[in-house]
Amino acid sequence: MQQLLAPIEQFLACSTPDSWIEKAKQPQNLTTLLIDHCNCELKAAQTAMFLVRKYAVDKASAEQLLLWAKPYEDFVYKKERDIERFLNRDVKKNDLIGELTCRTDFAQGQDLVNKMVRLIKEEFHHFEQVLAIMHSRGIDYENRRAGRYAKGMMKQVRTYEPAALIDKLIVGAFIEARSCERFAKLAPHLDDELNRFYVSLLRSEARHYQDYLALASDIAQDDISARVADFAATEAALISSEDSDFQFHSGAPIA
Repeated sequence: MQQLLAPIEQFLACSTPDSWIEKAKQPQNLTTLLIDHCNCELKAAQTAMFLVRKYAVDKASAEQLLLWAKPYEDFVYKKERDIERFLNRDVKKNDLIGELTCRTDFAQGQDLVNKMVRLIKEEFHHFEQVLAIMHSRGIDYENRRAGRYAKGMMKQVRTYEPAALIDKLIVGAFIEARSCERFAKLAPHLDDELNRFYVSLLRSEARHYQDYLALASDIAQDDISARVADFAATEAALISSEDSDFQFHSGAPIA
């Protein structure tokens, strides 16, 4: 595990505050944590899908991606909340049926599609896993709005292309890296089921951060270290400073 986490700890400019871990491990906060985690998994899949649809594929393929996401979005936004039916639907529930056609005007389109489709599939699966754990514990799903962390990171994204895409990919890398770091720190303080589950997520989250960063570097075709350092400083400030809300990516709880 330490070998897996070492690059992430080097990438992030700060560690999760001990005060956040102390609050997160309290039994009365577990419901909030699981609901927000479930939301985060869906948002991660949606973000990756947006990047593929906007930048990499033709119109027909973009529509195909929306069909893939439809059961998840119906569950969340249309509130079709029959969990048993949702979790036990067709065996191909988490597969993108057919191939996507990349646009010809984006050189890195196929690489972005390959990396993001795998990420989407894994995040949808993680969403279902968290949802199943919640269901077994009598916790109902709730929609959650983006918190200070996500908004603070996205404020730094440039508004012109390809800089906007590069920045969005860097933001994705930090979100995935922070998730991985928090899973590792929190797992020892949770019950056996959640401990095993969070540890099982580490490898995929670590790869997601690497995929995002590799894509950003390839698309920039230049050194992105200065831009990564800017986002690292922003991310560390959001994580280290006091936060009135408690979420999976929130900052230090107000004393």
